[in-house]
Amino acid sequence: MIEGLIGGLFNGISIGAVLLIVALGLAIVFGLMGVINLAHGELMMLGAYTTFVVQNGAKELGGWASETYIFAALPLAFIVAALVGLLLERSVIRYLYGRPLETLLATWGVSLILRQFVRSVNWPMVFGLMIFTALFFIGRWVLTRYTDWERIARWANPIFLILSFAIATTAGYIIQGAGSAAFTRAWFSARNVDVTPPSWLRGGISLGNTLQFPSARLFIILLTVLCLMAVYWFLNGTNWGLKIRSVTQNRGMSACLGIPTDTVDALTFALGSGLAGIAGCAVTLLGSVGPNLGGNYIVDAFMVVVVGGVGKLVGSIVAALVIGIVTYLVGSGTLALILPSTDALQPVVDFFTFFATTSMAKVMVFALIIVFLQVRPAGLFPQKGRSVEA
Repeated sequence: MIEGLIGGLFNGISIGAVLLIVALGLAIVFGLMGVINLAHGELMMLGAYTTFVVQNGAKELGGWASETYIFAALPLAFIVAALVGLLLERSVIRYLYGRPLETLLATWGVSLILRQFVRSVNWPMVFGLMIFTALFFIGRWVLTRYTDWERIARWANPIFLILSFAIATTAGYIIQGAGSAAFTRAWFSARNVDVTPPSWLRGGISLGNTLQFPSARLFIILLTVLCLMAVYWFLNGTNWGLKIRSVTQNRGMSACLGIPTDTVDALTFALGSGLAGIAGCAVTLLGSVGPNLGGNYIVDAFMVVVVGGVGKLVGSIVAALVIGIVTYLVGSGTLALILPSTDALQPVVDFFTFFATTSMAKVMVFALIIVFLQVRPAGLFPQKGRSVEA
């Protein structure tokens, strides 16, 4: 019974660590900036596919590369997701601050675009995107340098956008038709792909005859702790972290003091997006990778942030661990097994036995969260962010 409880607690903590590393970037973007980013799961998906690409490259090299590719995949996943998040913030989110409904709809649309992009991306599409980027941004640069851009921006921006898109799309179709089957084949398609962990992450640590602690989950717990320490250090021990916290507390006063609030917005969103990429790299150690990967975690991640208290990282830590432990203990049937089978407790045992599946355990956790939020609508810790300032 004791070993079963210890094993259940470890598995619950490991689930909580996965939820926390997924929710960590969301806690920054949603908690500190007040932005409801429904594309957060897709940024996580991009981190997972980055890990898949790095793994394939490591397989080609063989030897030590196959055993250490995870250490190259982690920073690359962070960079890829951060750059996509930065592009999203500069092109969409920056115009929607203070408008939560529009932000929600816009990021939902971006999430659908990213899913379809991963399903369809091939070399002709990549060349088309490069042509579009070159035409649009170089054209804008020329106009801003040699014309009165402020006067013509209202009509020049949409015209340049439409023309660049039309030319790039036409070029992409021409390349698609002229290329070979191997050249035009989708890189990933809609099928799930497998990421094989290094051999040193495939085993586990055994304690006794029944306790087994998988190395992959231990690695994820360690990675989560390191990410938490890095985020805490960045927000509390660096100049830019101080600026982020200042803008979060009082945006108007921060601008008056000379803090570049637009740059802080971009940096904060890029940081949260990069953490989503690290989360995507981490979850590849637990299963296959597919275009719908992010959708499997986004609801749970929002649950963690809301229950913990929007804007409080320590609240996200507590909420993730509690949700993970309760979900596993109930869903695996561990809680029903460790309760004494007495006549007085039999109704309780029957109750937890009824919920002893993964799906039913999630239903129970959702119900408990709804009840909890009726009592503590601000979560475990008070809310902080721009919504409070308003």
